[in-house]
Amino acid sequence: MSKSLVAVVRYESPLESVRKAVELSDGFGNLSSNARVFIKPNIVFWTKAAQFPKWGVITTSRVVEDMVVLLKEHGINDITICEGMVTMIPGDKDTPAHAFKSLGYENLKNRYGIKYINIFERPFEKVEIEEGLTLNYNKDILHSDFIVDLPVMKAHNQTIVSLGIKNLKGIIDISSRKKCHNPDPDKDLHYHVSRLSDKLPPIFTLIDGIYSLERGPGFDGKMKRSNILVASSDILSADMVGTRLLGYEPSDIPYLVHAAKKRNRPTDLSDIEIKGEEIDNLVSYHEYDFKYEENENCTLPVPLAKQGIAGIFYRKYDSTMCTYCSAINGLVLSAIRFAWKGTPWDDVEILTGKIMKPVKGKKTILLGKCMCKANRNNPDINEVIEVKGCPPKPKDILNALHKAGIDADPNLFKKETIEQLPGFFMARYKGRPEFDESFFQISE
Repeated sequence: MSKSLVAVVRYESPLESVRKAVELSDGFGNLSSNARVFIKPNIVFWTKAAQFPKWGVITTSRVVEDMVVLLKEHGINDITICEGMVTMIPGDKDTPAHAFKSLGYENLKNRYGIKYINIFERPFEKVEIEEGLTLNYNKDILHSDFIVDLPVMKAHNQTIVSLGIKNLKGIIDISSRKKCHNPDPDKDLHYHVSRLSDKLPPIFTLIDGIYSLERGPGFDGKMKRSNILVASSDILSADMVGTRLLGYEPSDIPYLVHAAKKRNRPTDLSDIEIKGEEIDNLVSYHEYDFKYEENENCTLPVPLAKQGIAGIFYRKYDSTMCTYCSAINGLVLSAIRFAWKGTPWDDVEILTGKIMKPVKGKKTILLGKCMCKANRNNPDINEVIEVKGCPPKPKDILNALHKAGIDADPNLFKKETIEQLPGFFMARYKGRPEFDESFFQISE
């Protein structure tokens, strides 16, 4: 049986490094010049209020432009960049438009005649992945001829890694994304992610590892300059090689195990031919996990627990917490951190996701619609404080914290403060020349 082909290339120069990755992997080997091609970058989150820390979070505009140039050289004229990014306010169209313009996609349109779309402004189509499992995909991509998948090389706090297959979560609608965070242990997030590529047109994956990310997927992870590109016409093979480069075995990644089993493939890379660099020379372990500390006085992320905070129990997130509640998780923890004045709180418990259960006798904040539905009538709760909404509104979270006796700063929950939050993380990389803003710019 022939092996799947994967190219591993060091990023050294604009265009030529991506060209080398495409050529070594024969990425365009079966691509007709009259094909309708969609490019799917990774734009996790964006804010208009602060310079966004993009490195390892968002696909570089450098790689996007290089891919457009190579497609044009191949004779492709129908090229569309598409993404369905997370916004704090569902239905927000201005923020994606600002992201696309800031990343230079309008300049790509003017220079090369490409198009770009926010998939939430386009129709979706229901697809039966298997009996009992349907997801709603962007109709344009679903009926295209060819997809160029451009994920970032990152570790992920729920799926361990986030690469080519996981990047396709950005082309399904919001209800489908929430469905992926299923409480069923047999059909959980990992299972849903593993099936995302099953019903799509041919996919060429190029993993953008110019910058990589620990503890992704967001701006609170640790960003690194890695200078690696991974390319393959087989998305699972690209992900397995990318996983090894991040310091994990594919057999350690549940969604890859599911995907390999579905395709009757091994997870040890034995059926993959790697061209280019020796991957053992490029492996760099990327931590995926945010560690939590549990004791009789509190349950909190380690940095907060080390402050001596007591009387609050904020259990570690699980895979059932969807993207939108994940986006507010950091905000709530920041509010707790800054509200601490040295006096233990009164056994306050905060529950997230869909499957957590309360500890008897505590004052319990149920964060989000799913938690409220699961536990509002639980007799073990001493005092229940519901924060409804999907996602919950910042002002409702603030009111809940105040009701629980946590004097959170109202300024943290203002829209302008939330939008400026990524800028604080950007300060870590200020003055470090390897974190080059030009990788996310396209000249006019």
